[in-house]
Amino acid sequence: MYLSSLSLLNFKNISQSDLVLSSRVNCFLGDNGQGKTNLLDAIYHLSYTKSFFNSIDSQNVMFEESLYVIQGEVNNEQDQYNLYCGLKKGEKKIFKKNKKIYKKLADHIGLFPVVMITPYDINLVLEGSETRRRFFDALIAQFDKNYLLGLLQYNKLLKQRNALLKTNSSSIDLLEIYEEQMVEKAQEIHQSRKTFIREFIPIFDKFYQDISSNKEEVNLNHHSSLYENSMKELFIRNRTKDQLIGHTSTGIHRDDFLFSIGGNQLKKFGSQGQQKTYLIALKLAKFEYIKLKKNITPVLLLDDIFDKLDDHRVGYILNLIQKNNLGQTFITDTSKEKIPNILSDLKIDSNLFWVENGNSTKIN
Repeated sequence: MYLSSLSLLNFKNISQSDLVLSSRVNCFLGDNGQGKTNLLDAIYHLSYTKSFFNSIDSQNVMFEESLYVIQGEVNNEQDQYNLYCGLKKGEKKIFKKNKKIYKKLADHIGLFPVVMITPYDINLVLEGSETRRRFFDALIAQFDKNYLLGLLQYNKLLKQRNALLKTNSSSIDLLEIYEEQMVEKAQEIHQSRKTFIREFIPIFDKFYQDISSNKEEVNLNHHSSLYENSMKELFIRNRTKDQLIGHTSTGIHRDDFLFSIGGNQLKKFGSQGQQKTYLIALKLAKFEYIKLKKNITPVLLLDDIFDKLDDHRVGYILNLIQKNNLGQTFITDTSKEKIPNILSDLKIDSNLFWVENGNSTKIN
């Protein structure tokens, strides 16, 4: 699967851009702040129906403009189709495949899989459990529509239960009605996460050991209160506490995915190099997992990572690209020569674009 063309109108700092793309490697080159990452974010948009960096759609409209449009032509072995994402300020976002509007944006997730590796991935290590849950939820949703639907339904019920808990006279009968529905959804979500993590860990471990040359032992674990108790038991046990604090204190919305190295928390005990290796292995494992589960090679977006990595890690990724294990790849870099020269030496076909003030010019 690959993106053969990309057209943008009023997206962030890009007033208009129409690009014809290579099916192998595309490099967006230029100084910082010129719009290279915005091009990658537009591609991400076509996969997830939203920005990687800013989920408030109206804030992605170019300053002093009223709308943005992103379009892309996708090709795979069996099909060719056009994707369209448009937003006019004050109106509902429109997402279309071959001019047909999706009734629910969730129906599109998984059709055009994309994996992005960016320096911002460090937030998966540094921030709280919600950031890690979002990452893994988005991955599972790529191949399990029922999971995404169940998660949306659970979160809606959670919001209703929390609103009821905040009232001074929360009805036990009404609480139990919400809880009964949440119990079913929670068990389904828990089972999906449990199955996923069991399948995902061996893939992640292999990538980490390959990149690190088997230098250290790392772990990825799913932490959930549902391993020890049913959701119903948790509701009953914590109901009085929940009424006092005004929100639901336990459940699958409190799950975490724990990153560790040498038996210790990666955030506190991992060096910057170890954290980077962990995150690259995590993202490459995501790529490989989607590829295996969906029998589709995702598009890979590499945002400014070659300036942030040592030669060993750069060499590992370039070796995967050379072997064509990664399919279509997009790379941003500040140097006009470094990555193009490497790709040329490796005889990897690529399209090169110079990006300046939101304008992209093909340079090869």
